[in-house]
Amino acid sequence: MRRWTVTLTLLTCFLWPVTASAADAQPVTIEILDESGEHLPARIYVQSLDDESWHYVRPAGDEGTAVRYEKQNWINKDSVEYHTTVSADPCVADLSEGRYRLTVERGKEYFPAIREFDVADESLKLRVPLKRMIDMAARGWYSGETHLHRTLDETRNIILAEDLNVAFPLSYWVTHAGQPPTSGNKNIGGEIPDRLITVDDTHVIWPRNTEYEIFTVGEKRHTLGALFLLNHRSVFDRGVPPWEPVIRQARSEGALFDMDKLDWPFSMMLPVTAEGSLYELANNHVWRTEFAFRNWNSATTPWLQPPWGARQGNEREWLHYTLGKYYTLLNTGMKMSPTAGTANGVHPVPAGFSRVYVHLPDGFSYEKWLAGLKAGRSFVTTGPMLFATVNTRDPGANFEFDAAGEAIDLRMEVVSQKPITFCELVHNGIPVRTYRVRGERMQNGGYRSLVSDRFSLHESGWIALRVWENHDDGRFRFAHSAPWYVTVAGEPVRPRRDEKQYLVRRMIDEIERSRDVLSDEALIEYERALDVYENLQTQDDSAKVRANARRPKSDEALAYWLDNMVRHHRFSIEEVHQATGMDHAAIESALERLGLNDVPLPEVATDHIRVLPYPGGRHPRSGFLDGAFRPQRESKVSVFLPWEGAGYVVVDTPEAIFTDLGLTYLAHAHVPTIWTDQGVALPPLEWVRNDDGSLEIERTLPNGIRFGSRVVPEEDSVAMDLWLQNGTKQPLTGMRVQTCVMLKGAIGFSDQSNHNKRLDSPFAAVHSEDGRRWIITAWEPNHRTWANPPVPCLHSDPTLPDCPPGETVHARGRVWFFEGDDIDGELERLRGSLERRVSRDE
Repeated sequence: MRRWTVTLTLLTCFLWPVTASAADAQPVTIEILDESGEHLPARIYVQSLDDESWHYVRPAGDEGTAVRYEKQNWINKDSVEYHTTVSADPCVADLSEGRYRLTVERGKEYFPAIREFDVADESLKLRVPLKRMIDMAARGWYSGETHLHRTLDETRNIILAEDLNVAFPLSYWVTHAGQPPTSGNKNIGGEIPDRLITVDDTHVIWPRNTEYEIFTVGEKRHTLGALFLLNHRSVFDRGVPPWEPVIRQARSEGALFDMDKLDWPFSMMLPVTAEGSLYELANNHVWRTEFAFRNWNSATTPWLQPPWGARQGNEREWLHYTLGKYYTLLNTGMKMSPTAGTANGVHPVPAGFSRVYVHLPDGFSYEKWLAGLKAGRSFVTTGPMLFATVNTRDPGANFEFDAAGEAIDLRMEVVSQKPITFCELVHNGIPVRTYRVRGERMQNGGYRSLVSDRFSLHESGWIALRVWENHDDGRFRFAHSAPWYVTVAGEPVRPRRDEKQYLVRRMIDEIERSRDVLSDEALIEYERALDVYENLQTQDDSAKVRANARRPKSDEALAYWLDNMVRHHRFSIEEVHQATGMDHAAIESALERLGLNDVPLPEVATDHIRVLPYPGGRHPRSGFLDGAFRPQRESKVSVFLPWEGAGYVVVDTPEAIFTDLGLTYLAHAHVPTIWTDQGVALPPLEWVRNDDGSLEIERTLPNGIRFGSRVVPEEDSVAMDLWLQNGTKQPLTGMRVQTCVMLKGAIGFSDQSNHNKRLDSPFAAVHSEDGRRWIITAWEPNHRTWANPPVPCLHSDPTLPDCPPGETVHARGRVWFFEGDDIDGELERLRGSLERRVSRDE
């Protein structure tokens, strides 16, 4: 068995605190053991269950080491991280009488161990075995993180406790423009060697790494952002900006560049100036504790809904923003490998909570690990372990196909502590395939999920895999592979028009913001990046737009739909183009003529819920897009939430109708219907907009079945009536309907999780992040209630009574909104009103 021994000069003398000085404090000896009984290094939490105070441990003897970590976020005071990392030796907590909870963790490959215990008037000894979930080194995978703010002595202790194979402490840290790292204002101090520090055969530290994180230019507060220079040998004597001289010097020394977060104001200059940089897909705002940084430096891309091109959002929205910027850059043809970092030492997060695993099938060495990281033979994770090959090759591989449609074989294995919620195959930034595999329970208590798939690609670009593991407390863990790069028929990958516009706008805004602050030499770097983005060639999407767009047929229709799209749904010019087929110049001219540029959101109506036809052009789903190709807008209405700035839900009524004939209607392409099997295409329709604000739609199918929906906005709810008339000569039986409430556009309700859902037939409900606002739907007669996390959406699906020829049957539904704490009482009230309505109808 491995025995961890590390010599840390004076570490045991000054890094562990005495946590209980009262005379009645009792020593509680703690030993962390592996399954063979050998001692393990680990991270330890001790919390009083009486007063919720935190406590720390010290070494039990002279050989052990213990490093206390105590951080509370300055924005969210509930975001805390209070722990001790310990060596593979017994340790002691000095505790007063009371009840305590002990939590022990070690990186990602062991299950947490939790013990509750009582301290009385005598000493106590706790032996805590840690159970392995997986042995990544045995599979040839080795972990690291690229964003640490710890001393070298602390790092020696930490990488063993967290089982981080490679660490890059940012020993030099500068926050003032022009200041060189030789005199950095946040350097860790002490002697920083220019050689690898080997803690043991598979745990190493590269000590010379620099963070330039510029907040001040001269005497002016002017945030630029951060770039990490990793694995360099000299101590840089240059300040920034400009950046190119120090990047050139660092590159000559074999350094890698890590772009940290692309929400930094200056950051879109870096992919051009520091070509080939790494990017932290799992970054230092993703924590074990509560999320804190809800306000961001730069606006999100406008096609991310939520947060709607805003500068704030929740944890999942932050992650999608982080991924979205990476995807945008990959779509320009840039190749960049993912990495992960925590800023442990600054933020309330354990080292390695976000980490990157690199595949080294021939065994570990620092040089091979660095090369694998740069090449992208890797995945990042905050929890699940993601193993995947495409045509038997690791992530980072390049493929060239002579023609579109060649078969691609995917093999994926996910090992996780909890069942995964879903996995996605992402192609050029779009989740094109969804895999919902709960996995088999392993003997050790973990889960193993396997996916085998064969698919084809019709355009050049890249593919990657991402995995979501939702937890019962509403938090989540995720994993994301590095990309595989694919060239089809020699064609380059090209960004969408809105992606190019986003990059150009980011650079224009930053140049204007910095013109009177930065030097001419610094601004030249910005201008060079702008030139690269302005000269990007974009996708030709004309065929796709022609197939799906609906051009307004009159000036009156144009005015209505532009108002609907831009003022109510906050469409970008590109989204209007997708919906209408109009070119950008024509759209901009019409918006100017109609006074619709920069119009504010409509005020929330007080006498009725606002309901509008959904305009298309923006997919109403966040995920499971492979379950809804070419969504038809005539079945969908937008129901706007009765709270300021809260967005809308899209109600598909109906999404699908099933009869004894088969799938008789489907509001998108996904699976065959009785009509697609016959090669029959249903014509597009539009909602009829009535003077009272209600909407109506009616469709006649080729076999004579007629069906329709009526949607009526009321003061505090929306009433819906779905009817079907049997125009065939045979009775229709076994009829059921899918009606879907899609939550992508509802701010605060759009988590791809069932944690915020409540299913209590006939009610399907979802609550906001704070739990005080609810969206509720119900249909009668009811078939089932369910929810679909990847979409995300709610279903209260009705049945329709058997229908003789010539007869008409109905199902009735409603969407309600509730604000308050007593959701149980509200559902009981609504249940009573439904029963009274059914009684009246009978």
